[in-house]
Amino acid sequence: MIKKLVIAAISIIAISGCSQEPAPQAAGGGQQPPPTVSVLEVALQPVENTVTLPGRVSPMRQSQVRPQVEGVITERLFEEGAFVEKGQQLYQIDDSRYAAQLASAKADLKSAEANRKTLEARSERYKGLLEKNAVSQQEYDDAIAQAEQADAQISVAKAAVELAQVDLDFTKVYAPISGQISRSYMTVGALVTSNQTQQLATITQLDPIYVDMQQSGKGVLRLRRAMQESGTLPVTLVLDDMTGESYEHTGELKFSEVTVDETTGAVALRAEFPNPDSLLMPGMFTKARVNISNTQELLVPQRAATRQPDTSLSVMVVNAENKVEARTITIAGSYGDQYIVTSGVAAGDKVIVAGYQKVKPGAQVNTKPWQPQG
Repeated sequence: MIKKLVIAAISIIAISGCSQEPAPQAAGGGQQPPPTVSVLEVALQPVENTVTLPGRVSPMRQSQVRPQVEGVITERLFEEGAFVEKGQQLYQIDDSRYAAQLASAKADLKSAEANRKTLEARSERYKGLLEKNAVSQQEYDDAIAQAEQADAQISVAKAAVELAQVDLDFTKVYAPISGQISRSYMTVGALVTSNQTQQLATITQLDPIYVDMQQSGKGVLRLRRAMQESGTLPVTLVLDDMTGESYEHTGELKFSEVTVDETTGAVALRAEFPNPDSLLMPGMFTKARVNISNTQELLVPQRAATRQPDTSLSVMVVNAENKVEARTITIAGSYGDQYIVTSGVAAGDKVIVAGYQKVKPGAQVNTKPWQPQG
C-alpha cells in the first residue's frame, strides 16, 4: 500500500513540473535600464562671511537712585519691576524739617531787606547832614559801609533760601532716566542719608541694548577694514546653541577699543540691538555673528564630495550625454553643510548628491533633482 502512495506522489510532482512555463525575459534581451541618481545643478549662491564671537548683554544706560538729603521715607510711589519715565517721582522723604528751614531762611531774608532799607535811609540822611557839616565825614562813611554790608547780608539770606528750597525739593526723589526699575532696596519708614552706600533702587534702560564682545588683536583688523568700507556691520545673535534659536532683531557693530588688552591680547567690541520686548537682559551670555561681507559663491553639498587617498576632494558630475564624470574640486572653506568651491565645477554642472556610490565614471545614468531632507 505504501509503495503505491509513493508512486502516485512522484507522478503528481512530475505532471506539475511539466505544466510550468518559463519566466519571461526582460525587455531588450535582459539588459537593465540605467540607474537613476539625484543631482544638484551648481549655481552661484549668496554667502555671508561671518565671524562668531562670544558676547554678553549690557545695558545702554543704568542709574542708581540715591537720596540727596537725610530723612525717613514716607512713601514709595512706583511698582517694582515697572517701566518708569525720567522725572517721575519714586519716593517721598519726610519734608517737615526742610519746610521749616525754608520758612526760617525766608524770614531771615525779609529781616535783612528791612535792615537794608533802614541803613539806606540813614546814609541818605547823613549825606544831607554832611553838606551842612552836621555830621562828620567818618560818620557818613560808616553809614555807607553799613548799607553795603546790609546788601551782602541780603545776598547771603537769598542763598540760604535757595539752599533750603533745594533741600526741600530733594525730599522728592525722581527717576534720573527712563527704564525698568528694580525692586526697592529701602522700605517705607527707613531712615536714609545722603552718603549711604545702599541705593534706593536701580533703573536700567533696556531698549536699545548693548552686546559686548572680544576679538583678538589680529582678527579685529578685518572688522576695522570692513567698518571703514561700509561704515557699520550687521550683527545677529544666537540665543540657544542647542536649538539654534536666533534673536529676531539685527544689530549693528558700533564701537571697538583703540587699544589691545595686555592681559588677554583681545580688543573689546560693542554692538547695539533694538530690544522692544525686553527679551535681552543685562548679564546674559550669547553668541554674536558679525557679518563682514556678502559674496556670490559656488556651493556643493558636503555629502556629494568624497575624500581621496591623497586628501583631495572629488565629486561625480553628469555631463550633457548623461554620462558620469569624476571631477577633483578645490574649496575655499565650508558654509554650513556645504563646500565653497573655487575650481573643478562650474555653474550649470549637475553634481551627483545621492546614488554616486553605485555608478562609475563613464556610466550612463538617468537623473532626478535632489531634494534636501527637511
